[in-house]
Amino acid sequence: MRIRELAIPGSWEFTPDLHGDERGVFAETFKSSEFEKIVGRGFELLQVNTSTSAAGVLRGIHYTQDPPGQAKYVTCVRGAFLDVVVDLRPGSPTFGQWDSVVIDDVERKSVFLAEGLGHALLSLEDDSTVIYLCSLEYSPEFDRDLDAFDPDLGIEWPKVDRYGKPLSFTRSPKDAAAPRLADLKLPH
Repeated sequence: MRIRELAIPGSWEFTPDLHGDERGVFAETFKSSEFEKIVGRGFELLQVNTSTSAAGVLRGIHYTQDPPGQAKYVTCVRGAFLDVVVDLRPGSPTFGQWDSVVIDDVERKSVFLAEGLGHALLSLEDDSTVIYLCSLEYSPEFDRDLDAFDPDLGIEWPKVDRYGKPLSFTRSPKDAAAPRLADLKLPH
């Protein structure tokens, strides 16, 4: 497995070794010992989510009030997504900055993001499916949102899907009404 720390401390890209033959492909997409060696901590799994999206569906930016915070390990099992990580940790030298990784069903990359980081997924193909492992069960009282199109963040969203076809963004009403970074009331 190849592991690369992203530009946002507390987030990593994991690229598994793919083992293929006439039967298909096998990959270890998460291995606790490798994870702990690189990240320097364990990952306690409390919930697993699966989401399928049409091309252009943008989910997020979502984050969990920290504390308690929620860490995520995200893997695409079908199709392709742009996975975006945003630093929302007050006092962090990279606060308000972002990084992204294309996760898909070819390279089978995964993204880990620690507590305090925001997360968004943009589907780059119809019927794209993602699975994410979560360190905290869904708790609506801690659930928070941030506007993915906030110009202060300056996220460079792709204009075309995986095949070069123009994307039309689709967001939930909740995500479309999310506050901007300047309006967040984060603890100091």
